[in-house]
Amino acid sequence: MLDTTSRPAHAPSDHPDIPAEKIGVLLANLGTPDNYDYWSMRRYLSEFLSDKRVIDYPSWKWQPLLQLVILSKRPFSSGAAYKSIWNEEAGESPLMTITKDQTAKISQAMSKRYGDRVMVDFCMRYGNPSTRSRVRSMIEAGCRKILFFPLYPQYAGATSATANDAFFRVLMEEKWQPVTRTVAPYFDEPAYIDALAQSVERSYSELERRPDLLVCSYHGVPERYLTEGDPYHCQCQKTTRLLKERLGWDAEDITTTFQSRFGPEEWLKPYTVDEVARLARNGKKNIAICAPAFSADCIETLEEINEEIRDSFIEAGGESFTYIPCLNDDDAHIAALAGVIERNLSGWID
Repeated sequence: MLDTTSRPAHAPSDHPDIPAEKIGVLLANLGTPDNYDYWSMRRYLSEFLSDKRVIDYPSWKWQPLLQLVILSKRPFSSGAAYKSIWNEEAGESPLMTITKDQTAKISQAMSKRYGDRVMVDFCMRYGNPSTRSRVRSMIEAGCRKILFFPLYPQYAGATSATANDAFFRVLMEEKWQPVTRTVAPYFDEPAYIDALAQSVERSYSELERRPDLLVCSYHGVPERYLTEGDPYHCQCQKTTRLLKERLGWDAEDITTTFQSRFGPEEWLKPYTVDEVARLARNGKKNIAICAPAFSADCIETLEEINEEIRDSFIEAGGESFTYIPCLNDDDAHIAALAGVIERNLSGWID
């Protein structure tokens, strides 16, 4: 068994032992409330909706509206939505359960490749476990290098950037900062595209009738973010195009939409909830839908897509609605993520 602590060379005899040096891989996802009761939801939503990367209105204008109006009502409706999908057995949201499973499988892959030299853990941008707590535990465990991996295939200021912001803020508190790297978006990673394609092919093979159209629904952002330089829209469109090419389909077999609109601004279009209704009215009675921007199923997929968006389609005359789950801890997805990690560890470890 390897020693996990040691005394620095030439150090005095009373020098405390320090952990054996490791490399940390810290996975990051959006977050989840601790429970679906009012106060748990209010704490979570307050942290999320106070993030300037998410809602960039001036604080003097936004915070009174958020704290006095929105957070007096929204925790009830959001709590009901979370309750409808909650993993009661584990006492946590599906996103938490899936992220734990992903972390365990990636940890196994890293252990097989690098032994005990790499430590894998996860954090949430909002809620628990916090970025601060996980970075601190990695440093205490001896991680002098940390690879920070936001689990968002496509980059957006409101997802990848704010996760990185939280990571960098934590590093500002450290007397001895670890060497760090952040992982770039992997929206065009061949193994990721292949994993998406396999999930679609697997789902289609189980259906009695081929869907008229595959809808790729991505989380939306305000339309002005695109003109302000955010590459998210372009990366989403490229993911859909690469998926189409990998599947060998025609352009009319697949489309891109955007969901989860919030507030009065115009967001990226077409809006999924409206587009599926339009499709149904125009004769596309049998559709499938996937969510390539989400690395794990969550409230936006399990409740918004599989309930609200499904209802919009059926009420407009649609007949068959197939939701294709996120890649979650699928083996092909884990292999794709592990490959991204291994490339980003190049030069740190052989």
